[in-house]
Amino acid sequence: MYEIPLDEILAELRRLNANRVLIQSPEGLRREAEELASFLENKGIEAILHGEVNYGACDPADLEAKRLGCDALIHLGHSYMTLHLEVPTIFVPAFSEVDVIPSLKKNLGEIRKLGEKIALVTTAQHIHKLGEAREFLEKQGFEVVIGKGDSRVSWPGQVLGCNFSSARVGAEGILFIGSGYFHPLGVALATKKPTLAVNPYSGDAIWMTEEAERLIRKRWAQIAKAMDAKSFGVIVSTKKGQLRLAEAKRIVNLLREHGKKAELIAMDHISYPKLEGFPFDAYVVVACPRVPMDDYENWRKPVLTPREVELLLGLGEDYEFDEILGTERRTDELLGIAVHGVGK
Repeated sequence: MYEIPLDEILAELRRLNANRVLIQSPEGLRREAEELASFLENKGIEAILHGEVNYGACDPADLEAKRLGCDALIHLGHSYMTLHLEVPTIFVPAFSEVDVIPSLKKNLGEIRKLGEKIALVTTAQHIHKLGEAREFLEKQGFEVVIGKGDSRVSWPGQVLGCNFSSARVGAEGILFIGSGYFHPLGVALATKKPTLAVNPYSGDAIWMTEEAERLIRKRWAQIAKAMDAKSFGVIVSTKKGQLRLAEAKRIVNLLREHGKKAELIAMDHISYPKLEGFPFDAYVVVACPRVPMDDYENWRKPVLTPREVELLLGLGEDYEFDEILGTERRTDELLGIAVHGVGK
């Protein structure tokens, strides 16, 4: 189902003179990771499979690779992200082989409801099909805009679970191509524009407006639960791509300025059971926005995002989605982005 460029990876490892590598993968690519390990072992390169859960390009196992004496890290399933890494790291997106055009044909009627000028976005799995999708839609009379995004994303039109900068363009509505729920939901929340998600695997199309409104109601309920909280644990992630220490300190200071007790907590894998011994009334997660969104029902105490803290303190009225943004991307930075990248 996914294309893994074995020969390209091998060539890059040869260039790096790598004799031992660590292969990191999300749970959905464990079979491909094992096949890659076998391929490399047959080519004389020692391969170690990383068994921990992986949350994205923001969560590279470069430190573990260094501890294991590896010459390089292979990070499967996610696109290149600019990070300061301990070992040379090859980011290998897993491109899906599914044809996206049939699902677009099936849902043309729904897509037309977005308007004549639409923004087209997707995830790394389908980014190589975005040109085909654009050409098809333009033949149907649409004006298609593909935003270049900021420095946190690798390709124009790509969205991450924490970054929707490529969707912020002048368009009447947003068309998301891909599976999953959180990415198109994030697009709808971040842009506040009509968003239609078309799933190229099932052929289904889902309007995200009602889903976004439902989530916002749930988030306001979390804010309401935290109204009487006098103490807050402000959680900062130690994952390299999620580390927002300055933002966490800003939230701590903001809470203290408003008469609340607040302390910083540093964590790698963030989950409520690890926090049971602390006496805080509520928590703020300054890391991946998905943590408080996806897992809040498993927390016995209110858990907020930085933007929700501002609403709690009366510093805003409209709900804003929490994002991890990069710097503005220059046009010349978009050139030469390949199947994989190497960062140090």
